[in-house]
Amino acid sequence: MIDHVDRNILRHLRDDGRMTATALAAKVGLTVAPCHRRLRELESAGVIRGYRADIDPAAVGLGFEAIVFVTLRQVDRATMEIFENRVAENPNIVEAQRLFGEPDYLLKVIAEDLPAYQRFYDAELTSLPGVERLTSTLVMKNLKSNTGPPV
Repeated sequence: MIDHVDRNILRHLRDDGRMTATALAAKVGLTVAPCHRRLRELESAGVIRGYRADIDPAAVGLGFEAIVFVTLRQVDRATMEIFENRVAENPNIVEAQRLFGEPDYLLKVIAEDLPAYQRFYDAELTSLPGVERLTSTLVMKNLKSNTGPPV
């Protein structure tokens, strides 16, 4: 069970994942040893899935985003498994969700620009197994990125 102290730890780490255990302990009102123990427990329980840098795609030349809705021809286990594996392997597909109802999947794709996205669409998206229909919506402006769940 996650208590209010664990939630406080998660809030601080969500805002600054590079915070030292000493600084984190001071923020949540614990000494270093119990704070470190709680942190390791949250990690081993899978509550904290990892740490990574939040990279601005535009700063590395990938400022174009599209949301792609995918409808499969048939929804069976083999088709979904192959489709999902191919999606997971593709670095330009940065988010993917399987949906209930129509469409079957939602993909977030990043690219350099519109011509690069068109090449990606023609070469990669249309060749995904089992695809019946692709519908793209271009992202005009990112208002809020994935900030993690409220804790």
